[in-house]
Amino acid sequence: MSKVEATVYGDRKVFAVSAFNRGIAGWLAKLPEVWVEGEVTELRRNDAWAICFLTLKDPETGATLSVTMSRKRFDALGLGLADGERVHIQGRAELYEAKGALTFRATTVERFGLGDHLAALERLKRTLAAEGLFAAERKRPLPKFPCAVGLLTGADAAARGDIVAAITARFPPAWIVVAETRVQGDSAAAGIVKSLTALAAHPAVDVVIVSRGGGSFEDLLPFSDERVVRAIAACPVPVVSAVGHEQDTPLCDLAADVRASTPTAAARLVVPDYDELVARLAHSRDRLGAGVRRIATRDREQLERSAVRLRAAPRLLLERRRATLVASGGRLRVLSPLATLERGYAIARSGAAVLRAASDAQIGARVDIQLAAGSLATRVEKVTP
Repeated sequence: MSKVEATVYGDRKVFAVSAFNRGIAGWLAKLPEVWVEGEVTELRRNDAWAICFLTLKDPETGATLSVTMSRKRFDALGLGLADGERVHIQGRAELYEAKGALTFRATTVERFGLGDHLAALERLKRTLAAEGLFAAERKRPLPKFPCAVGLLTGADAAARGDIVAAITARFPPAWIVVAETRVQGDSAAAGIVKSLTALAAHPAVDVVIVSRGGGSFEDLLPFSDERVVRAIAACPVPVVSAVGHEQDTPLCDLAADVRASTPTAAARLVVPDYDELVARLAHSRDRLGAGVRRIATRDREQLERSAVRLRAAPRLLLERRRATLVASGGRLRVLSPLATLERGYAIARSGAAVLRAASDAQIGARVDIQLAAGSLATRVEKVTP
């Protein structure tokens, strides 16, 4: 460590800020490691970070201490810590010279029982789960085209602006009914229940977003209040919970029909994308038009084929009838006596009777003989039986 030197102005020594911070950091580095007890809040860990961050809070006085720890060392402990847990942390004080910020550089962490709030929440969570308030089968689907979206949010909340902007950009015709209430502090739970009831009673609202931006574990406690959780579970319209950051899990998330990781995600869940709808409608219109054209073309071709068949049918019928007549005529000619006469035979008649035997004719009687061409009138001179 470089020597900390002061600038002399008359009878006084003046240290530059960087020199002062460097000197304090040097003195802190000489202190031994100590154990500190408190509740974990604002735990932040990311695979892309080399350091984990958390705030250690004294539950009695509310005093806080910023803590940093190597992510690899933190992961190696495998504690799975969550906000609200009470821990013992070993380490030493450090000063971030560039900003003069005091931090506690942790070397190890040990769980020391659950914090009072976390323990109470765990008990409440088990009770409500046993009643079926968190059951998957009671979750309701969100309406595809809501008449109006109810938005429960804090006054001047950034989350409200994000949701309104996202809904308006995604689906400009959307109607948003906003109910502002306190979302932090002792009176927040009662206000949330009252606002949620009012939104659900609105005749046009058919889906409600319960939103709040990020905050500490204590800041989000109203959304784990039993009254709020039961009100969300009993809400007559579907509820989307968009409370805190993605890693936060207040009990309202478990009771809601859908949990959104961010306010923007909640907006995407409750309203359709206008541009996508227009594109889908245009695509459907094109497909419908193409289908109608295909049907019209097919029917026209079928009508044309039917017309050709109808025009040809009389001729075909006439040809079939003519062929039948010709065939019948042929058969009749074959069976006709005239056909027999044409083969050299003759028909002999005595009066009106046809002679079938020579003995039927009398000598001297007139016999008419019909030939294939013409006839003969004869008289019998001799009969040979």
